[in-house]
Amino acid sequence: MTRKTIIATAIAALISASAAPAMAGGIYIDQFGFGNTAGGGQFGFNNSIGMNQFGLWNNGYAEQFGDNNTAGFGQVGVNNNAEAYQNGNWNQAGVAQFGDDHNAVMTQDGNGNTVVGIQVGNGCDANVAQTGSGNTTAFVQVCG
Repeated sequence: MTRKTIIATAIAALISASAAPAMAGGIYIDQFGFGNTAGGGQFGFNNSIGMNQFGLWNNGYAEQFGDNNTAGFGQVGVNNNAEAYQNGNWNQAGVAQFGDDHNAVMTQDGNGNTVVGIQVGNGCDANVAQTGSGNTTAFVQVCG
């Protein structure tokens, strides 16, 4: 083989190896309306992010560092915000928001933590932080 072929093969292998963690994750986004935003990042394997937004000016953001984490948001209404920050393995976070002006922030640092929430009405605010392993939190709020 020529020197150029060996170098090109090595570079291709390096790019493929470094891209594998991002390719191993799954992202699902379904939006209907106007001004909705969705974003996030994944570092690790078998992570999954799903967002379904129906309405106006809804925001969803998830960051996952670790393996086998799941984050899911469903938002129907106007000006809702949902965020999940997961550091560790086998964490699950999900929130469903119906109405307007809701805010939910879920932070998990550890392994095997679960957060599930539902907010109905207008103007609910939830902030859940879990540190350690095996924690479970569920919340339901009906606001204004």
